[in-house]
Amino acid sequence: MAEQMEFKIENLHANVEGKPILKGVNLTMRTGETHALMGPNGSGKSTLANVIMGHPKYEVTEGRILVNDINILDLEADERSHLGLFLAFQYPVEISGVTVTKFLKRALESKYAAASNGKRFQAKEFINELRENVEFLDLDMKFVNRYLNEGFSGGEKKRMEVLQMLMLKPKFAILDETDSGLDIDAIKVVSKGVNKLKGPDMGTVVITHYQRILNYVKPDYVHILYLGQVVTSGGPEMVTLLEEQGYDWVKEKYGELQAA
Repeated sequence: MAEQMEFKIENLHANVEGKPILKGVNLTMRTGETHALMGPNGSGKSTLANVIMGHPKYEVTEGRILVNDINILDLEADERSHLGLFLAFQYPVEISGVTVTKFLKRALESKYAAASNGKRFQAKEFINELRENVEFLDLDMKFVNRYLNEGFSGGEKKRMEVLQMLMLKPKFAILDETDSGLDIDAIKVVSKGVNKLKGPDMGTVVITHYQRILNYVKPDYVHILYLGQVVTSGGPEMVTLLEEQGYDWVKEKYGELQAA
Protein backbone atom coordinates (compact mmCIF):
# COMPACT_ATOMS: atom_id res chain seq x y z
CA MET A 1 0.00 0.00 0.00
CA ALA A 2 1.30 3.43 -0.94
CA GLU A 3 1.95 6.06 1.71
CA GLN A 4 -1.18 8.03 2.61
CA MET A 5 -1.41 11.41 0.88
CA GLU A 6 -3.23 14.54 2.03
CA PHE A 7 -5.23 17.07 0.04
CA LYS A 8 -5.97 20.28 1.91
CA ILE A 9 -7.87 23.47 1.02
CA GLU A 10 -7.08 26.40 3.32
CA ASN A 11 -9.12 29.64 3.43
CA LEU A 12 -9.69 29.58 -0.31
CA HIS A 13 -11.18 32.71 -1.92
CA ALA A 14 -11.85 32.94 -5.65
CA ASN A 15 -13.53 35.34 -8.10
CA VAL A 16 -15.18 34.88 -11.47
CA GLU A 17 -15.03 37.98 -13.65
CA GLY A 18 -14.45 40.06 -10.52
CA LYS A 19 -17.38 38.53 -8.60
CA PRO A 20 -16.47 36.71 -5.35
CA ILE A 21 -17.73 33.11 -5.39
CA LEU A 22 -15.56 31.23 -2.90
CA LYS A 23 -15.23 33.07 0.41
CA GLY A 24 -12.98 31.01 2.65
CA VAL A 25 -13.32 27.31 1.83
CA ASN A 26 -11.59 24.85 4.19
CA LEU A 27 -11.54 21.10 3.55
CA THR A 28 -9.10 18.26 4.24
CA MET A 29 -9.11 14.82 2.61
CA ARG A 30 -6.72 11.89 2.65
CA THR A 31 -6.29 8.97 0.32
CA GLY A 32 -8.63 6.19 1.35
CA GLU A 33 -11.47 8.59 2.16
CA THR A 34 -14.66 9.41 0.26
CA HIS A 35 -16.15 12.87 0.78
CA ALA A 36 -19.45 14.26 -0.50
CA LEU A 37 -19.71 18.01 -1.15
CA MET A 38 -23.32 19.12 -1.29
CA GLY A 39 -25.15 22.42 -1.41
CA PRO A 40 -27.90 24.36 -3.18
CA ASN A 41 -27.41 25.73 -6.68
CA GLY A 42 -25.09 28.71 -6.81
CA SER A 43 -23.13 27.77 -3.70
CA GLY A 44 -19.80 27.52 -5.53
CA LYS A 45 -19.47 23.72 -5.92
CA SER A 46 -18.43 23.72 -9.59
CA THR A 47 -16.31 26.84 -9.07
CA LEU A 48 -14.36 24.95 -6.42
CA ALA A 49 -13.82 22.00 -8.74
CA ASN A 50 -12.54 24.26 -11.51
CA VAL A 51 -10.26 26.22 -9.18
CA ILE A 52 -8.73 22.96 -7.94
CA MET A 53 -7.74 22.00 -11.47
CA GLY A 54 -6.56 25.47 -12.49
CA HIS A 55 -9.21 26.75 -14.92
CA PRO A 56 -7.93 30.16 -16.09
CA LYS A 57 -11.37 31.75 -15.84
CA TYR A 58 -11.16 31.69 -12.03
CA GLU A 59 -8.96 34.06 -10.02
CA VAL A 60 -7.74 32.90 -6.61
CA THR A 61 -7.39 35.94 -4.33
CA GLU A 62 -6.49 34.25 -1.06
CA GLY A 63 -5.72 30.85 0.42
CA ARG A 64 -3.90 27.67 -0.58
CA ILE A 65 -4.59 24.20 -1.98
CA LEU A 66 -2.01 21.69 -0.81
CA VAL A 67 -1.15 18.18 -1.93
CA ASN A 68 1.32 16.82 0.62
CA ASP A 69 2.40 20.39 1.45
CA ILE A 70 2.87 21.36 -2.22
CA ASN A 71 0.80 24.45 -3.07
CA ILE A 72 -0.78 23.46 -6.37
CA LEU A 73 -1.93 27.02 -7.07
CA ASP A 74 1.62 27.58 -8.32
CA LEU A 75 1.26 24.73 -10.85
CA GLU A 76 -0.22 24.45 -14.35
CA ALA A 77 -3.19 22.13 -14.91
CA ASP A 78 -1.05 19.32 -16.36
CA GLU A 79 1.33 19.54 -13.40
CA ARG A 80 -1.60 19.20 -11.02
CA SER A 81 -2.69 16.12 -12.94
CA HIS A 82 0.79 14.64 -12.64
CA LEU A 83 0.56 15.09 -8.87
CA GLY A 84 -2.47 12.78 -8.97
CA LEU A 85 -5.46 15.12 -9.28
CA PHE A 86 -8.37 14.25 -11.57
CA LEU A 87 -11.56 16.13 -12.38
CA ALA A 88 -14.63 14.50 -13.93
CA PHE A 89 -16.50 17.34 -15.60
CA GLN A 90 -20.17 18.10 -15.19
CA TYR A 91 -20.31 18.98 -18.90
CA PRO A 92 -17.55 17.07 -20.76
CA VAL A 93 -16.41 18.77 -23.96
CA GLU A 94 -16.35 17.23 -27.43
CA ILE A 95 -13.01 16.91 -29.24
CA SER A 96 -13.43 16.14 -32.91
CA GLY A 97 -10.67 14.21 -34.67
CA VAL A 98 -9.24 12.62 -31.52
CA THR A 99 -10.40 9.09 -30.75
CA VAL A 100 -11.01 7.83 -27.24
CA THR A 101 -8.08 5.43 -27.59
CA LYS A 102 -5.63 8.10 -28.75
CA PHE A 103 -6.75 10.48 -26.02
CA LEU A 104 -6.30 7.94 -23.25
CA LYS A 105 -3.01 6.67 -24.67
CA ARG A 106 -1.54 10.17 -24.78
CA ALA A 107 -2.78 10.94 -21.26
CA LEU A 108 -1.08 7.84 -19.88
CA GLU A 109 2.12 8.48 -21.83
CA SER A 110 2.23 11.95 -20.29
CA LYS A 111 1.62 10.53 -16.82
CA TYR A 112 4.43 7.99 -17.12
CA ALA A 113 6.82 10.55 -18.62
CA ALA A 114 6.27 12.85 -15.63
CA ALA A 115 6.68 10.09 -13.04
CA SER A 116 10.01 9.48 -11.36
CA ASN A 117 9.46 5.78 -10.64
CA GLY A 118 10.95 4.60 -13.93
CA LYS A 119 7.75 2.87 -15.06
CA ARG A 120 7.31 2.97 -18.83
CA PHE A 121 4.16 3.03 -20.89
CA GLN A 122 3.38 -0.44 -22.28
CA ALA A 123 1.05 -0.50 -25.29
CA LYS A 124 -0.05 -4.12 -24.81
CA GLU A 125 -0.82 -3.54 -21.13
CA PHE A 126 -2.74 -0.38 -22.08
CA ILE A 127 -4.95 -2.19 -24.62
CA ASN A 128 -5.71 -5.04 -22.23
CA GLU A 129 -6.64 -2.67 -19.43
CA LEU A 130 -8.69 -0.49 -21.77
CA ARG A 131 -10.68 -3.48 -22.97
CA GLU A 132 -11.29 -4.64 -19.40
CA ASN A 133 -12.53 -1.21 -18.26
CA VAL A 134 -14.71 -0.64 -21.34
CA GLU A 135 -16.48 -3.95 -20.70
CA PHE A 136 -16.73 -3.15 -16.98
CA LEU A 137 -18.64 0.04 -17.84
CA ASP A 138 -21.05 -1.85 -20.11
CA LEU A 139 -19.66 -0.26 -23.28
CA ASP A 140 -18.82 -1.77 -26.67
CA MET A 141 -15.19 -1.75 -27.86
CA LYS A 142 -16.36 0.28 -30.88
CA PHE A 143 -16.76 3.09 -28.35
CA VAL A 144 -12.98 3.64 -28.16
CA ASN A 145 -12.75 4.31 -31.91
CA ARG A 146 -15.19 7.21 -31.75
CA TYR A 147 -14.08 10.83 -31.47
CA LEU A 148 -13.94 11.99 -27.87
CA ASN A 149 -17.49 12.79 -26.66
CA GLU A 150 -18.61 13.66 -30.22
CA GLY A 151 -22.19 12.49 -30.62
CA PHE A 152 -22.10 10.81 -27.22
CA SER A 153 -25.26 10.62 -25.14
CA GLY A 154 -25.18 12.18 -21.68
CA GLY A 155 -24.66 8.75 -20.16
CA GLU A 156 -21.81 7.93 -22.56
CA LYS A 157 -20.05 11.19 -21.73
CA LYS A 158 -20.20 10.43 -18.01
CA ARG A 159 -19.00 6.87 -18.61
CA MET A 160 -16.12 8.36 -20.59
CA GLU A 161 -15.14 10.49 -17.60
CA VAL A 162 -15.14 7.41 -15.37
CA LEU A 163 -13.19 5.43 -18.00
CA GLN A 164 -10.48 8.10 -17.88
CA MET A 165 -10.38 7.81 -14.11
CA LEU A 166 -10.10 4.02 -14.25
CA MET A 167 -7.20 4.26 -16.68
CA LEU A 168 -5.33 7.09 -14.94
CA LYS A 169 -5.83 5.85 -11.36
CA PRO A 170 -5.54 9.27 -9.69
CA LYS A 171 -4.68 9.89 -6.07
CA PHE A 172 -7.53 12.38 -5.66
CA ALA A 173 -10.63 12.33 -7.87
CA ILE A 174 -13.11 15.21 -7.93
CA LEU A 175 -16.42 14.23 -9.51
CA ASP A 176 -18.34 17.39 -10.42
CA GLU A 177 -22.04 16.44 -10.53
CA THR A 178 -21.27 13.26 -12.46
CA ASP A 179 -24.84 12.15 -11.74
CA SER A 180 -26.34 15.22 -13.47
CA GLY A 181 -28.87 14.26 -16.12
CA LEU A 182 -28.40 10.49 -15.71
CA ASP A 183 -31.12 7.89 -15.27
CA ILE A 184 -30.82 5.38 -12.45
CA ASP A 185 -29.21 2.66 -14.60
CA ALA A 186 -26.48 5.03 -15.78
CA ILE A 187 -25.89 6.22 -12.21
CA LYS A 188 -25.40 2.59 -11.14
CA VAL A 189 -22.80 2.02 -13.88
CA VAL A 190 -20.94 5.24 -13.13
CA SER A 191 -20.99 4.43 -9.41
CA LYS A 192 -19.66 0.95 -10.12
CA GLY A 193 -16.66 2.53 -11.84
CA VAL A 194 -16.02 4.92 -8.95
CA ASN A 195 -16.31 2.11 -6.41
CA LYS A 196 -13.83 -0.03 -8.36
CA LEU A 197 -11.06 2.46 -7.50
CA LYS A 198 -12.22 3.26 -3.97
CA GLY A 199 -9.64 2.08 -1.51
CA PRO A 200 -6.54 3.11 0.42
CA ASP A 201 -4.75 4.63 -2.58
CA MET A 202 -7.39 7.14 -3.74
CA GLY A 203 -9.40 9.91 -2.14
CA THR A 204 -12.71 10.94 -3.74
CA VAL A 205 -14.84 14.07 -3.59
CA VAL A 206 -18.34 13.56 -4.98
CA ILE A 207 -19.88 16.96 -5.73
CA THR A 208 -23.63 16.58 -6.01
CA HIS A 209 -26.91 18.35 -5.45
CA TYR A 210 -28.90 15.17 -4.79
CA GLN A 211 -28.72 12.07 -2.62
CA ARG A 212 -29.18 9.41 -5.29
CA ILE A 213 -25.56 8.83 -6.33
CA LEU A 214 -24.64 8.65 -2.64
CA ASN A 215 -26.86 5.58 -2.36
CA TYR A 216 -24.21 3.81 -4.44
CA VAL A 217 -21.01 5.71 -3.65
CA LYS A 218 -21.08 5.76 0.14
CA PRO A 219 -19.32 8.81 1.64
CA ASP A 220 -17.29 8.76 4.84
CA TYR A 221 -17.75 12.52 5.28
CA VAL A 222 -20.34 15.01 4.05
CA HIS A 223 -19.74 18.76 3.70
CA ILE A 224 -22.31 21.46 2.97
CA LEU A 225 -21.11 24.34 0.80
CA TYR A 226 -23.25 27.46 1.04
CA LEU A 227 -22.52 31.02 -0.08
CA GLY A 228 -18.94 30.07 -0.89
CA GLN A 229 -18.06 28.45 2.44
CA VAL A 230 -18.17 24.96 3.92
CA VAL A 231 -20.66 25.81 6.65
CA THR A 232 -20.97 22.39 8.28
CA SER A 233 -19.57 18.87 7.99
CA GLY A 234 -20.56 15.49 9.34
CA GLY A 235 -21.00 11.84 8.54
CA PRO A 236 -23.31 9.97 6.14
CA GLU A 237 -26.31 10.86 8.31
CA MET A 238 -26.20 14.38 6.83
CA VAL A 239 -27.27 12.95 3.47
CA THR A 240 -30.46 11.62 5.06
CA LEU A 241 -31.05 14.95 6.78
CA LEU A 242 -30.80 16.81 3.48
CA GLU A 243 -33.09 14.32 1.79
CA GLU A 244 -35.71 14.82 4.49
CA GLN A 245 -35.44 18.60 4.96
CA GLY A 246 -33.86 19.89 1.76
CA TYR A 247 -31.60 22.94 1.97
CA ASP A 248 -34.08 25.20 3.73
CA TRP A 249 -32.52 24.55 7.13
CA VAL A 250 -29.09 25.41 5.73
CA LYS A 251 -30.39 28.71 4.35
CA GLU A 252 -32.16 29.50 7.63
CA LYS A 253 -29.15 28.73 9.79
CA TYR A 254 -26.44 30.24 7.60
CA GLY A 255 -28.36 32.82 5.64
CA GLU A 256 -26.63 35.59 7.56
CA LEU A 257 -23.32 34.86 5.81
CA GLN A 258 -22.26 37.96 3.99
CA ALA A 259 -21.40 38.08 0.31
CA ALA A 260 -18.22 40.00 1.04
